[in-house]
Amino acid sequence: MAKKVVIDAGHGGNDPGASGNGIIEKDYTLKISRYIYDRLKELGLDVKMTRTTDETLTPDERVKRVLNSFGDSSDVLVISNHINAGGGDGAEVIYALRNKDTLANLILNELSNEGQNVRKAYQRRLPSNTAKDYYFMQRNTGNTESITVEYGFLDSKGDDVNQLKNNWENYAEAVVRAIIEYLNLNYIPVEGGNYYTVKSGDSLWSIAKKYNVSVSEIKESNGLVNSLLNVGQVLKIPQIDQEEVSSNIYIVKSGDSLYKISQNFDTTVSELISINNLTNTNLSIGQKLQIPQINQGNVYKVVSGDSLYKIARENNTTVDEIKRLNNLNTNLLSVGQLLKLPNYENNIYIVKNGDSLYKIARENNTTVDEIKRLNNLNTNLLSIGQKLKLK
Repeated sequence: MAKKVVIDAGHGGNDPGASGNGIIEKDYTLKISRYIYDRLKELGLDVKMTRTTDETLTPDERVKRVLNSFGDSSDVLVISNHINAGGGDGAEVIYALRNKDTLANLILNELSNEGQNVRKAYQRRLPSNTAKDYYFMQRNTGNTESITVEYGFLDSKGDDVNQLKNNWENYAEAVVRAIIEYLNLNYIPVEGGNYYTVKSGDSLWSIAKKYNVSVSEIKESNGLVNSLLNVGQVLKIPQIDQEEVSSNIYIVKSGDSLYKISQNFDTTVSELISINNLTNTNLSIGQKLQIPQINQGNVYKVVSGDSLYKIARENNTTVDEIKRLNNLNTNLLSVGQLLKLPNYENNIYIVKNGDSLYKIARENNTTVDEIKRLNNLNTNLLSIGQKLKLK
């Protein structure tokens, strides 16, 4: 089975695709494509992208890049990412006339597991020649297995708009899981993400305790009818109440004490007793404690689905910098954990994977020459983690 994948970010450059409700298709398809690319590389697959920047591609140029990536072969998967428009709601997947619907339905199933409504997996024929596919990404991509994923409608009257804005990473990960399952490979969840791989000695009770959820919630999320687990089994971990997370609520775990919690959250036992109207220091597992707001420094509270990589990327810093600031010797995180983040000035940018001076200049409304002048650069070469002054 194929282990080569081409990821296509639909539209780009002068072709924005559909837009509305704060969503521009070309931007979201690129974000989703980069995510899938990074995850598949991490899982050991050979992966290429048709575009990595906001670039204009004609249909012919796009197809040429697909076929030049790994050749015209049936063992090459092509995943073309799109956002739909037209007032509907939910995800759709289009597959080529030459292919079966197996992968398309796997993708829909995984998107459904992430809470997205799903519409259908389908083929569409060219009216003028019904032996050919309607869409060029299926029609002109030779013998490859070409799939187009429409993640939702940006003009939906339902919940697609908020889901696309808030859950696009989960949807991208859903496609990753579908691809891995289709290729019969070993899926490794994102570190700190919403999935857990069962290890020797695990039980539903120990996993539930680790993630501050109940056994019944795990069973319900995974359709389990008993408590039997297999090593290597992947379990979806239910999301905790985001309202509780945002309001500084901590859920007591086994082994906790008021002193330990006060140390972890940079407060005092007396403050915890006062804010929670406690009459003694006794705690019970599952008890919810209000945590005082931290006013010093730049602090981030870990939520379900976070990883150090994700937090670093979203806060324009690096994993190593977060670990240094918090004296961490592991990448493991727990929901509710507070992390100190660097207090960078607004005019400092930290180089990430895939960055170029041109891209940074464009996204920050400046020029390559200006960035080079401010940073005394005599080359366009960049390194991940490098700090750049911006105008």
